Amino acid sequence: MEFGEEGLLLEPVSPGGQFFNSTVLSLAIIAVLEAQVPINDSQTLSLLKNVFLPINPRFSSIMVKDVDEKNKQWKRVQVKLEDHVHVPIFPSGMSLESYDTYFDEYITKIASETFPQSRPLWEIHLFKYPTSHAAGQLIFKIHHALGDGYSLMGALLSCLQNAHNPSLPLTFPPLMGAKNETSSRSRVFEFVPKILSAVINGAWDFSWSILKGTWVEDDRTPIRSGVDGVEFRPVSISTLMLSIEEIKLIKNKLGVTINDVIAGTIFLGTRMYMQRMNSEKSSSQNCTALVLLNTRLAAGYKSVQEMLMEPSKSSWGNRFVFLHVPVPKSSEVSKPLDFVWEAQKIVKRHRSSSAWYLTIRLWDILKKFRGAESLTITAMSYMGKLRIAMGAEKGFIDSNKLQACMKDAFQLISEAAN
Repeated sequence: MEFGEEGLLLEPVSPGGQFFNSTVLSLAIIAVLEAQVPINDSQTLSLLKNVFLPINPRFSSIMVKDVDEKNKQWKRVQVKLEDHVHVPIFPSGMSLESYDTYFDEYITKIASETFPQSRPLWEIHLFKYPTSHAAGQLIFKIHHALGDGYSLMGALLSCLQNAHNPSLPLTFPPLMGAKNETSSRSRVFEFVPKILSAVINGAWDFSWSILKGTWVEDDRTPIRSGVDGVEFRPVSISTLMLSIEEIKLIKNKLGVTINDVIAGTIFLGTRMYMQRMNSEKSSSQNCTALVLLNTRLAAGYKSVQEMLMEPSKSSWGNRFVFLHVPVPKSSEVSKPLDFVWEAQKIVKRHRSSSAWYLTIRLWDILKKFRGAESLTITAMSYMGKLRIAMGAEKGFIDSNKLQACMKDAFQLISEAAN
C-alpha cells in the first residue's frame, strides 16, 4: 500500500530538525500505548493511511539537501506503509514476567537503531503479547526532527474522536487561573523584582550551564562512569508503572504539579540507588539532571491545525531547551517529601530565569556561523563532557536495582504525603 504525492518540496527543515538528524546524531521519541484487550491489527494500514498521514505532510516526507548542499528541505514521497509497521515474533505460551523481559529487550533494541533516510522518519511496532502491564502494546517510534512531545501528542489526540459526538473535534476543559484583583501599582511592585530576578538568575544559570559542558564535571558515581564517549555507549531501557491516580493525590495534597512529583521521585530514587551501591560517599556527591523545558507560550492542548497556523504561540516543531538541574543531596535533604519540594523549587527557579532564552540565542549564533552539522558535533562534545547517558548505561548501571529504588522512592513519597 502506497500513499502520498512524490516530488513536492514542502518547506525548509528547521534548525532543530537538522540538529536532531545528522551524521553524528539521530534522536527519536518512543511512546507506548497500552491496550486492555489483545491488539487487532486488521485496520492498522487503513488507519495510518486515512487518519495518521493526513495529520501533517512531514509524516509523508523525507529530508533532502537543497541546491546549495548546505541546508535540508522536506520532500513529499510515496509512503509504503508496510515498511513502517513491525510485528515482532516471540515464543507463545510464556509467562507475563517473561514477556516483560522480551518487551524491555525489544524496546531497547529499536531505540538503538537509526531510521533509514530513504523513507519518512517514523515507525509503529505492535507488541501483541500480554505483559504484567497490558494485554498488548503499541509502540510509536518517531524521529525528533518531525516534532517534539507537545507536537506529537497533539498529532495523537487529533486521531481521537469526541466520545459523545464523533463529528465534533476533541476538546479539553480550559485551564482555570486565579483571578488577579490587585491594583496596578501592586502589580508593578511585584513585576519589577521578578524581572530583575529573571535577569540575574538567567545570567548565573547560563554561565553555569556553559561551565558544566566545558569545564566542571560531576563526581564519578554509581550512575556516572565518567568514561570517554559515554553518550555513544549502549543503553538498557526498562519500564516502570506508577499509578496516575496516586500521583494526582500526592500532587493535590502537596499543592505541586505532576511533574514535580515525578521529578522528586526520580531524585529520591537516584539517591537511594547511589546509597545502596556506594553508601559511604553518595549522600554528598554532585549529580546533575537534564530537564526538558517547553518554551511555548501557550498552555494546554492545541489541535494540529492550530499548531500549523502562522503566527502561532503553540507552533509545530521543536520548542524546548535542556535545563541543568542539580539532584538534591541526601546530606542536605533527608525526608522523602523534601525531594518533591526541592524539585518544585529548583525547576520553578530555572523556568523563571532567562537562561533558556540565552541558550537558544547561543545555538542560533553557532548554527549561523558554523552550520547545522558542526553545531551537532559541538553539542555531542558538550554532552560528552557532561558524561550523561540518555538511559541506563549497559554494563555499569544495574537497571533492575535502579528500577526497584524508583519504586521504593515513590512508595515513600506516597506514604509521607498520606
